Amino acid sequence: MEKLILITLAFCSSLFIAQKTHEDGLLGDFDGNGTKEYAYTKVSDCSDECDGKCETTIYFNDKKIKPFIISPAKNGGLYNLGDLNEDGKEEIGFYPDWCTSCWHGFLVYTLNKTGWNTLVPSISTHCSQWEDGKFPIKKDPKKKGYVIITSSIWKDDDIRINSESVKVK
Repeated sequence: MEKLILITLAFCSSLFIAQKTHEDGLLGDFDGNGTKEYAYTKVSDCSDECDGKCETTIYFNDKKIKPFIISPAKNGGLYNLGDLNEDGKEEIGFYPDWCTSCWHGFLVYTLNKTGWNTLVPSISTHCSQWEDGKFPIKKDPKKKGYVIITSSIWKDDDIRINSESVKVK
């Protein structure tokens, strides 16, 4: 009986942990006012097989920050990337979840006067890059105003990881 209870508890707790990752969101000063805001995602019109519009909206607890939609995306991972472009605001990274393929574009968003815009073009990533711990973007410690973009490319019938320093807007 004890084993059954322990197995049931372990199973249930793993379900709560898996669900928690999509509902947690993240904290960051995305508008540069010195106060941390809470960002979180909600998915609409998307079945388990990725049928429908499959739109993920990123919302903020500060209602002055307008939400924005990423499509197609069946939810995904939110990342606080720090202040990559040195404008006093932290950027948001989004790794969309999808039903097929190991290739996903990592998206980097920054807030400016016109709203949320991409800071750099979508960064092509393959799941093997993530498994190797090669995060898609970080500040270039050697060049002010630059970031190092690490992406996955298909070359010579193999998946290769490529890193380059790129000036940000």
